[in-house]
Amino acid sequence: MKEIFQTKKLGALPFQTISELVSGGFIMDAVQSNIRPASLDLSISDEVYVVDGMFLPKTKELVGDVLAQIPKKKYSLDKPLTCGNMYMVRLNERLSLPKTVYAYCNPKSTSGRIDAHVRLIADGMARYDSLRAGFEGDLWVSIIPRTFQILLHKGLCLNQLRFFNSDTRLSDFELEIAMKKHKLLWRQKEKTPYEYSDIKIYDNDNSLILTLDLESSILGYEGIFSKEVVDLSKIAFYSSKKFFKPVIQKKEQLHLKKGSFYILSTHEAVRVPPSLACEMVPMDERSGDFRSHYAGFIDPGWGWGKTGEGKGRPLTLEVRPFEDLVVRQGQPIGKIKFEHMADVPEVVYDAVSSNYVHQVGPKLAKHFK
Repeated sequence: MKEIFQTKKLGALPFQTISELVSGGFIMDAVQSNIRPASLDLSISDEVYVVDGMFLPKTKELVGDVLAQIPKKKYSLDKPLTCGNMYMVRLNERLSLPKTVYAYCNPKSTSGRIDAHVRLIADGMARYDSLRAGFEGDLWVSIIPRTFQILLHKGLCLNQLRFFNSDTRLSDFELEIAMKKHKLLWRQKEKTPYEYSDIKIYDNDNSLILTLDLESSILGYEGIFSKEVVDLSKIAFYSSKKFFKPVIQKKEQLHLKKGSFYILSTHEAVRVPPSLACEMVPMDERSGDFRSHYAGFIDPGWGWGKTGEGKGRPLTLEVRPFEDLVVRQGQPIGKIKFEHMADVPEVVYDAVSSNYVHQVGPKLAKHFK
C-alpha cells in the first residue's frame, strides 16, 4: 500500500486507487465489480427499518445507537417500499479511511430516475452524503420512494461513494482552459463545441449553467403516481406507460406542475475527459424554486468516446418543481462543476458497459423498456 501514501497526485481518486483501498483493508466488504471509474457503488444489506423521520447522528454518535432510541419497525426486503414512507438500510461496506482521504456520496442515476430519495448516513457525521478525512465506521442509506413503490434485493446499489485527497474543484481560470482544451460542452445538432465565450449565463462560482432541451422529438416524461411496484432486479422489463406519460410542449414552452416528477434533458451535450470528473450541483432560487436533479455524478469519460472521438452526451434531469413553472428553450435548468482527478482512471465511462452510454435525450431508468 506504499504507493497510496507516496503519491503526490491530488484530486478525486480513480478506479485503481479505490481498488487499492479495498485490497488494503481501508474499505471492507466491498465487491470489486462495484468499483467504477471514479467511485464505489455501495450495496444494501437485508437490515431494514421503517422510521418516523430522517435523522443525523451527533459527532461520535453511532447510527445504530440512534436507531435504538427512536420509534422504528423492522422491515423485510420481501415487501416493497411504499411511497412517502422513510426507510433506513444498513450498507454492507464499512470504512477505515486513511487520515488524508475524505469522501462524498451521490445517488446513482437509476435511483434518481425512479424518484427514490436516497441519502448516505454515517456514524458520527452530522451531514448527509459526507465523510470526514480518516472516517471509520458503519454506513447506512435512507430511502424515501416518491412516485412508485420499489422492491429491493440484498446487494443492490442505490448510491455511490467518491474519494478525495484534496480540494478538486476547478477555478474559473482552469475551467476556461479546460473548455478550450477538452471541449466540455457540445451542440447536439451541429456537433460543434461551445467556446467559453459562448456561455452567457454565469453564477460566478466556477460552474457551467445548462439549459432545458425543448427541441428533441421526445421532450421528457412525467411520473404517474401509482401503486404499481418496480422490482429493481428486473432490467428492461416494465412498460413505461404504467409509470410515465410523455411531456407535451405547447407554444414553445413547457408547463411544469408543482410537486410533479419529470424526466427531462439538457440542451447541451456534456463531454468529460478522463482527467476530470463532473458533478451536477443544486441550482439556487434565482433560477426558480425547483430541484433539477437527484443523482448528480458524471464519471470521467462520459461523452468522451473510447479514444476521445466523442462529441458529448446530454444529461438526464430529474426535475421536481416546488411551484408551478413555465419554462422555455434556453432557460437555465441545471448546473455542473468539474473537478480534477488525482490520476487518469484505468477504465473510463464510455469504455465500459452501461445502460446510459448511448442515451440521447431524456432516458428512463434501466428497468423500463
